[in-house]
Amino acid sequence: MHRAFHAVCIFTALGLIAGCAPDAPTGARSTTGSGIAANRAGYDQPGMHRQYGTPQKVGNGMARTYVVLNAKAGQAPIELGIALDAKALEGLPSQGMEFPFVLPLPQHSPAPYTFAELDWNPMGHPPAGVYTVPHFDFHFYTISLEERNSILPTDPNYAAEARSLPTGEYVPPFYVVPGDPAAQAVPMMGLHWFNALAPELQAMLGHPDQFQPFTKTFIYGSWNGRFTFFEPMVTRDYLLTHPNFVGSISTPALYPEAGYFPTAYHVTYDPQAKEYRVALTNFVLHQ
Repeated sequence: MHRAFHAVCIFTALGLIAGCAPDAPTGARSTTGSGIAANRAGYDQPGMHRQYGTPQKVGNGMARTYVVLNAKAGQAPIELGIALDAKALEGLPSQGMEFPFVLPLPQHSPAPYTFAELDWNPMGHPPAGVYTVPHFDFHFYTISLEERNSILPTDPNYAAEARSLPTGEYVPPFYVVPGDPAAQAVPMMGLHWFNALAPELQAMLGHPDQFQPFTKTFIYGSWNGRFTFFEPMVTRDYLLTHPNFVGSISTPALYPEAGYFPTAYHVTYDPQAKEYRVALTNFVLHQ
Protein backbone atom coordinates (compact mmCIF):
# COMPACT_ATOMS: atom_id res chain seq x y z
CA MET A 1 0.00 0.00 0.00
CA HIS A 2 -0.82 2.81 -0.74
CA ARG A 3 -0.95 5.76 -3.09
CA ALA A 4 -3.10 8.39 -1.34
CA PHE A 5 -4.36 5.58 0.86
CA HIS A 6 -7.86 5.98 2.30
CA ALA A 7 -8.12 5.38 6.05
CA VAL A 8 -9.78 2.12 7.00
CA CYS A 9 -12.73 3.22 9.08
CA ILE A 10 -14.93 0.15 9.26
CA PHE A 11 -13.52 -3.07 10.72
CA THR A 12 -16.84 -4.81 11.42
CA ALA A 13 -16.24 -7.51 8.84
CA LEU A 14 -12.73 -8.07 10.12
CA GLY A 15 -13.97 -8.29 13.68
CA LEU A 16 -16.61 -10.86 12.84
CA ILE A 17 -14.07 -13.10 11.14
CA ALA A 18 -11.38 -12.68 13.78
CA GLY A 19 -13.87 -13.43 16.53
CA CYS A 20 -14.82 -16.82 15.10
CA ALA A 21 -11.46 -17.87 13.63
CA PRO A 22 -9.00 -20.10 15.45
CA ASP A 23 -5.99 -18.42 17.01
CA ALA A 24 -3.25 -18.54 14.37
CA PRO A 25 -0.86 -16.08 12.75
CA THR A 26 -1.83 -17.21 9.24
CA GLY A 27 -4.86 -18.65 7.51
CA ALA A 28 -5.95 -21.96 6.09
CA ARG A 29 -4.70 -23.86 3.04
CA SER A 30 -1.11 -22.85 3.78
CA THR A 31 2.07 -24.83 3.61
CA THR A 32 3.67 -26.41 6.63
CA GLY A 33 6.87 -25.12 8.15
CA SER A 34 8.72 -28.30 7.24
CA GLY A 35 7.72 -27.96 3.60
CA ILE A 36 8.96 -24.37 3.46
CA ALA A 37 12.22 -25.34 5.12
CA ALA A 38 12.75 -28.15 2.63
CA ASN A 39 12.12 -25.75 -0.25
CA ARG A 40 14.62 -23.20 1.01
CA ALA A 41 17.19 -25.88 1.83
CA GLY A 42 17.33 -26.76 -1.86
CA TYR A 43 18.41 -23.27 -3.03
CA ASP A 44 22.11 -24.15 -3.01
CA GLN A 45 21.71 -27.50 -4.76
CA PRO A 46 22.83 -28.10 -8.37
CA GLY A 47 20.33 -26.84 -10.92
CA MET A 48 19.19 -23.83 -8.89
CA HIS A 49 20.10 -20.47 -10.37
CA ARG A 50 19.17 -16.83 -9.74
CA GLN A 51 18.41 -14.29 -12.47
CA TYR A 52 18.13 -10.55 -11.78
CA GLY A 53 16.12 -7.81 -13.45
CA THR A 54 17.33 -4.31 -14.34
CA PRO A 55 18.38 -2.40 -11.18
CA GLN A 56 16.98 0.97 -10.18
CA LYS A 57 18.38 3.50 -7.73
CA VAL A 58 16.66 3.47 -4.32
CA GLY A 59 18.08 5.50 -1.44
CA ASN A 60 21.88 5.38 -1.63
CA GLY A 61 21.77 1.96 -3.26
CA MET A 62 19.88 -0.13 -5.77
CA ALA A 63 16.78 -2.35 -5.96
CA ARG A 64 16.11 -5.06 -8.53
CA THR A 65 13.77 -7.97 -9.06
CA TYR A 66 15.00 -11.53 -9.22
CA VAL A 67 13.81 -15.08 -9.80
CA VAL A 68 15.28 -18.36 -8.57
CA LEU A 69 14.68 -21.20 -11.04
CA ASN A 70 15.12 -24.96 -10.86
CA ALA A 71 16.71 -26.14 -14.10
CA LYS A 72 16.16 -29.77 -13.12
CA ALA A 73 12.41 -29.18 -12.95
CA GLY A 74 11.91 -27.45 -16.27
CA GLN A 75 12.88 -24.01 -14.94
CA ALA A 76 10.12 -24.12 -12.34
CA PRO A 77 10.25 -21.03 -10.10
CA ILE A 78 11.43 -21.39 -6.53
CA GLU A 79 11.32 -17.74 -5.61
CA LEU A 80 10.22 -14.42 -7.16
CA GLY A 81 11.29 -11.34 -5.27
CA ILE A 82 12.80 -7.91 -4.92
CA ALA A 83 16.35 -7.46 -3.65
CA LEU A 84 17.68 -4.27 -2.06
CA ASP A 85 21.39 -3.83 -1.48
CA ALA A 86 22.54 -2.67 1.94
CA LYS A 87 22.85 0.98 0.89
CA ALA A 88 19.27 1.09 -0.42
CA LEU A 89 18.04 1.42 3.16
CA GLU A 90 20.17 4.54 3.63
CA GLY A 91 19.45 8.04 2.33
CA LEU A 92 15.73 7.42 1.90
CA PRO A 93 13.29 10.35 2.09
CA SER A 94 12.01 10.87 5.65
CA GLN A 95 8.93 12.90 4.70
CA GLY A 96 6.13 12.41 2.21
CA MET A 97 3.43 9.84 1.57
CA GLU A 98 4.91 7.38 -0.90
CA PHE A 99 7.81 6.93 -3.30
CA PRO A 100 7.07 4.28 -5.98
CA PHE A 101 9.64 2.41 -8.07
CA VAL A 102 8.36 0.31 -10.98
CA LEU A 103 10.71 -2.63 -11.51
CA PRO A 104 10.80 -4.89 -14.60
CA LEU A 105 10.87 -8.61 -13.95
CA PRO A 106 13.70 -10.89 -15.09
CA GLN A 107 13.31 -12.46 -18.52
CA HIS A 108 12.43 -15.91 -17.21
CA SER A 109 9.92 -14.90 -14.55
CA PRO A 110 6.93 -17.25 -14.35
CA ALA A 111 3.36 -16.60 -15.41
CA PRO A 112 1.18 -14.83 -14.46
CA TYR A 113 3.49 -12.07 -13.13
CA THR A 114 3.99 -8.99 -15.31
CA PHE A 115 5.94 -6.40 -13.27
CA ALA A 116 6.78 -5.42 -9.72
CA GLU A 117 6.59 -2.17 -7.81
CA LEU A 118 8.52 -1.22 -4.69
CA ASP A 119 6.97 1.57 -2.61
CA TRP A 120 8.79 3.42 0.17
CA ASN A 121 6.42 4.92 2.77
CA PRO A 122 8.54 7.11 5.09
CA MET A 123 5.59 8.02 7.33
CA GLY A 124 3.57 4.88 6.77
CA HIS A 125 -0.14 5.16 6.11
CA PRO A 126 -3.45 4.68 7.96
CA PRO A 127 -4.82 3.08 10.01
CA ALA A 128 -2.98 5.06 12.66
CA GLY A 129 -1.12 2.98 15.19
CA VAL A 130 -0.97 0.03 12.81
CA TYR A 131 0.87 0.88 9.59
CA THR A 132 2.01 4.43 10.42
CA VAL A 133 5.69 3.44 10.59
CA PRO A 134 8.36 3.67 7.87
CA HIS A 135 8.02 0.62 5.64
CA PHE A 136 8.27 -0.82 2.14
CA ASP A 137 5.51 -2.35 0.03
CA PHE A 138 6.54 -5.11 -2.36
CA HIS A 139 3.90 -5.46 -5.11
CA PHE A 140 3.91 -8.31 -7.61
CA TYR A 141 1.27 -7.67 -10.29
CA THR A 142 -0.54 -10.08 -12.58
CA ILE A 143 -2.01 -7.36 -14.82
CA SER A 144 -0.17 -5.09 -17.22
CA LEU A 145 1.28 -1.76 -16.13
CA GLU A 146 -1.11 -0.01 -18.52
CA GLU A 147 -4.14 -1.72 -16.99
CA ARG A 148 -2.90 -0.94 -13.49
CA ASN A 149 -2.32 2.73 -14.38
CA SER A 150 -5.87 3.00 -15.77
CA ILE A 151 -7.37 2.47 -12.31
CA LEU A 152 -8.39 6.10 -11.84
CA PRO A 153 -11.34 7.82 -10.11
CA THR A 154 -11.98 9.74 -13.33
CA ASP A 155 -13.02 6.48 -14.98
CA PRO A 156 -16.86 6.36 -14.91
CA ASN A 157 -16.62 2.63 -14.07
CA TYR A 158 -14.20 3.15 -11.15
CA ALA A 159 -16.69 2.61 -8.30
CA ALA A 160 -18.41 -0.34 -9.99
CA GLU A 161 -15.10 -2.06 -10.74
CA ALA A 162 -13.90 -1.51 -7.18
CA ARG A 163 -17.09 -3.06 -5.80
CA SER A 164 -16.83 -6.03 -8.13
CA LEU A 165 -15.08 -8.41 -5.73
CA PRO A 166 -13.73 -11.91 -6.21
CA THR A 167 -16.10 -14.38 -4.57
CA GLY A 168 -16.40 -17.94 -3.35
CA GLU A 169 -13.36 -20.20 -3.67
CA TYR A 170 -11.34 -17.45 -5.34
CA VAL A 171 -11.08 -15.67 -1.97
CA PRO A 172 -8.32 -16.68 0.49
CA PRO A 173 -9.66 -17.66 3.94
CA PHE A 174 -9.78 -14.83 6.49
CA TYR A 175 -9.13 -12.07 3.91
CA VAL A 176 -11.74 -9.32 3.68
CA VAL A 177 -12.24 -5.74 2.51
CA PRO A 178 -13.46 -3.49 5.34
CA GLY A 179 -16.00 -0.81 4.47
CA ASP A 180 -17.09 0.36 1.04
CA PRO A 181 -14.67 -0.95 -1.61
CA ALA A 182 -15.14 2.16 -3.74
CA ALA A 183 -14.04 4.34 -0.81
CA GLN A 184 -11.10 2.08 0.08
CA ALA A 185 -9.75 1.64 -3.47
CA VAL A 186 -6.39 3.24 -4.21
CA PRO A 187 -5.92 4.97 -7.58
CA MET A 188 -3.35 3.33 -9.88
CA MET A 189 -3.25 0.34 -7.58
CA GLY A 190 -6.59 -1.22 -6.68
CA LEU A 191 -8.30 -2.67 -3.65
CA HIS A 192 -6.47 -4.11 -0.65
CA TRP A 193 -7.63 -7.17 1.28
CA PHE A 194 -6.59 -7.55 4.93
CA ASN A 195 -5.99 -10.75 6.87
CA ALA A 196 -8.29 -10.69 9.90
CA LEU A 197 -5.75 -12.82 11.78
CA ALA A 198 -2.84 -10.41 11.26
CA PRO A 199 -1.38 -9.69 14.73
CA GLU A 200 -1.02 -5.93 14.09
CA LEU A 201 -4.81 -5.63 13.62
CA GLN A 202 -5.87 -7.41 16.80
CA ALA A 203 -6.02 -4.38 19.12
CA MET A 204 -8.41 -2.66 16.67
CA LEU A 205 -10.48 -5.83 16.60
CA GLY A 206 -10.90 -6.02 20.36
CA HIS A 207 -8.16 -8.58 21.06
CA PRO A 208 -5.37 -6.50 22.66
CA ASP A 209 -3.79 -9.57 24.25
CA GLN A 210 -3.09 -10.91 20.71
CA PHE A 211 -1.68 -7.63 19.36
CA GLN A 212 1.87 -7.45 18.04
CA PRO A 213 3.37 -4.34 16.40
CA PHE A 214 3.61 -4.43 12.64
CA THR A 215 6.93 -5.70 11.28
CA LYS A 216 5.75 -7.68 8.25
CA THR A 217 2.41 -8.74 6.79
CA PHE A 218 0.87 -10.06 3.59
CA ILE A 219 -1.91 -8.39 1.60
CA TYR A 220 -3.87 -9.40 -1.51
CA GLY A 221 -5.04 -6.87 -4.08
CA SER A 222 -7.97 -7.04 -6.47
CA TRP A 223 -9.73 -5.10 -9.19
CA ASN A 224 -12.87 -5.65 -11.21
CA GLY A 225 -13.68 -9.13 -9.95
CA ARG A 226 -10.27 -10.79 -9.69
CA PHE A 227 -7.09 -10.68 -7.65
CA THR A 228 -4.39 -8.68 -9.40
CA PHE A 229 -1.41 -8.43 -7.04
CA PHE A 230 0.40 -10.02 -4.11
CA GLU A 231 1.91 -7.66 -1.52
CA PRO A 232 4.26 -8.33 1.35
CA MET A 233 4.71 -5.20 3.50
CA VAL A 234 7.86 -4.95 5.66
CA THR A 235 9.18 -2.23 7.95
CA ARG A 236 12.63 -0.76 7.44
CA ASP A 237 13.50 -1.48 11.09
CA TYR A 238 12.66 -5.14 10.64
CA LEU A 239 14.86 -5.42 7.56
CA LEU A 240 17.74 -3.90 9.53
CA THR A 241 17.59 -6.83 11.97
CA HIS A 242 18.80 -9.05 9.07
CA PRO A 243 15.88 -11.48 9.44
CA ASN A 244 15.52 -14.99 8.10
CA PHE A 245 11.72 -15.27 8.11
CA VAL A 246 9.51 -17.57 6.05
CA GLY A 247 5.74 -17.41 6.59
CA SER A 248 2.83 -19.28 5.07
CA ILE A 249 0.10 -17.49 3.13
CA SER A 250 -3.62 -18.14 3.31
CA THR A 251 -4.45 -19.26 -0.23
CA PRO A 252 -7.65 -19.65 -2.25
CA ALA A 253 -8.85 -22.93 -3.72
CA LEU A 254 -9.20 -21.41 -7.20
CA TYR A 255 -7.22 -18.91 -9.28
CA PRO A 256 -8.44 -16.77 -12.18
CA GLU A 257 -5.63 -17.81 -14.54
CA ALA A 258 -2.99 -20.45 -15.06
CA GLY A 259 0.45 -20.05 -13.56
CA TYR A 260 2.55 -20.36 -10.43
CA PHE A 261 1.03 -19.04 -7.21
CA PRO A 262 2.78 -18.62 -3.86
CA THR A 263 1.85 -20.40 -0.65
CA ALA A 264 4.53 -18.59 1.36
CA TYR A 265 6.64 -15.45 1.40
CA HIS A 266 9.98 -14.72 2.97
CA VAL A 267 12.02 -11.81 4.30
CA THR A 268 15.75 -12.55 4.47
CA TYR A 269 19.21 -11.01 4.40
CA ASP A 270 22.09 -12.53 2.45
CA PRO A 271 25.33 -11.50 4.21
CA GLN A 272 27.51 -12.62 1.29
CA ALA A 273 25.62 -10.65 -1.35
CA LYS A 274 24.75 -7.95 1.22
CA GLU A 275 21.16 -8.01 -0.02
CA TYR A 276 17.79 -7.78 1.65
CA ARG A 277 15.32 -10.03 -0.18
CA VAL A 278 11.53 -10.08 0.05
CA ALA A 279 9.92 -12.72 -2.12
CA LEU A 280 7.02 -14.96 -2.99
CA THR A 281 7.93 -18.63 -2.67
CA ASN A 282 6.70 -22.23 -2.31
CA PHE A 283 4.88 -21.97 -5.62
CA VAL A 284 2.07 -24.28 -6.69
CA LEU A 285 1.27 -24.63 -10.40
CA HIS A 286 -2.39 -24.12 -11.31
CA GLN A 287 -3.46 -25.03 -14.84
